[in-house]
Amino acid sequence: MPETAPRPCPRSPADLFWSFTWLALQGFGGVLAVVQRELVEKKRWMTNEEFLEDWAVAQIMPGPNVVNLSIMIGDRYFGLRGALAALAGMLTFPLMLVLALAVVYAQFSSHPAVAGALRGMGAVAAGLIAGVGIKLFASIRNHPLGRVLCAVLAGLTMVAMAVLQWPLYWILPVIGGAACVLTWRRIAP
Repeated sequence: MPETAPRPCPRSPADLFWSFTWLALQGFGGVLAVVQRELVEKKRWMTNEEFLEDWAVAQIMPGPNVVNLSIMIGDRYFGLRGALAALAGMLTFPLMLVLALAVVYAQFSSHPAVAGALRGMGAVAAGLIAGVGIKLFASIRNHPLGRVLCAVLAGLTMVAMAVLQWPLYWILPVIGGAACVLTWRRIAP
């Protein structure tokens, strides 16, 4: 039986701090794409499937999704120290940068070029979200529900959000609850 190399993991809470600082500084407005690429593809601290599961949990918890994810990953590797290090990395330098940008924005917000540039970034943000959705959809190839049922649930979620304009607090228990029950039935002994 061939011996497999151990999976990469953060070396210390400081490694978590600097890794999540770098993630946060890269991901202004579109952090999901950056986090998935960094944690799964570059650092390989988790698989795409693990990322999808952890991201789902991070989304249903109160607070910013990526902050929730950073706390979960930090806790997994170094307990409370890791969770606090990852959280500090996620917030410290980005907070200072946002405060500085807020001061600059207050000075130039009425300029038409600034307003136009910010409106143009909306299309980029939508593209980032769609791109990550497509990448993550590939992760469900081994899901107990199968690709077709997962696609149906994803489609129902999009219709509920975009067409019916349901609030998140209805989508999660109704569609998310149905997905949980269906999956549990497939994997239960």
